[in-house]
Amino acid sequence: MSTMQRNAVTVTGQASGQPMMFAHGYGCDQNMWRFVAPEFLDTHRVVLFDHVGSGRSDLAAYDEDRYSTLDGYATDVLEIAREFDLHDIVFVGHSVSAMIGILAAIREPGRFAKLVLIGPSPRYIDDGDYVGGFSKSDLDGMLDSLDSNYLGWSSAMAPVIMGNPERPELGAELKNSFCATDPEIARRFARVTFLADNRDDLPKLRTPSLILQCTDDVIAPAVVGDYVHEHLAGSTLVAMNATGHCPNLSAPAETVAAIRAFL
Repeated sequence: MSTMQRNAVTVTGQASGQPMMFAHGYGCDQNMWRFVAPEFLDTHRVVLFDHVGSGRSDLAAYDEDRYSTLDGYATDVLEIAREFDLHDIVFVGHSVSAMIGILAAIREPGRFAKLVLIGPSPRYIDDGDYVGGFSKSDLDGMLDSLDSNYLGWSSAMAPVIMGNPERPELGAELKNSFCATDPEIARRFARVTFLADNRDDLPKLRTPSLILQCTDDVIAPAVVGDYVHEHLAGSTLVAMNATGHCPNLSAPAETVAAIRAFL
């Protein structure tokens, strides 16, 4: 099966331009980039895709073993890059896809020029001196809730994750995106996402990276952004005015400006 079919890959923009690959976060799909990606069509070859289990991806391609860790998703990224002969890639990863991009760039550093990490977290659970933002019991409770009532969890959590309570339509869009994801795959991907520990991977990255850290982000608080910045050699940290966890939707102009300044 081609990656184009498996991951619903779409390639637009300048055929001869530097490739710019956008990877969505948990419970989302490539549509979450609709306010950001078009801003780079004049200068870049823009590559959008859906993780298997999300959006228009081929659900039949989901393999529980392959996708039992974030490495399986990083393998997909590299396979897309190979199929479309992408080099010198600017990889833009939101939330869990920030770590997926880091893992891919560690494995094939020669393929990536720069990484843009939006709301990254290498570990969501507090651990000793490390603050991830969630206690183990909090996270277990969240995952139990997700297991028992995924639609209810989506309705409750989407507005919290999105932030911006004065713009309820944003939380509603995220909820609808969660609800459009295959529930069984979503449950498994949640565990892979929220129980992962990629702290030891950060020092292995050699690709220049931009960390975009939002204000009042309940999923990846500022202290986590600081930790990622401290452990990624040569990284740039930008504290955004945008609030919540999804500036690609809530503050696209600020997101685009920060990426442009980095590039």
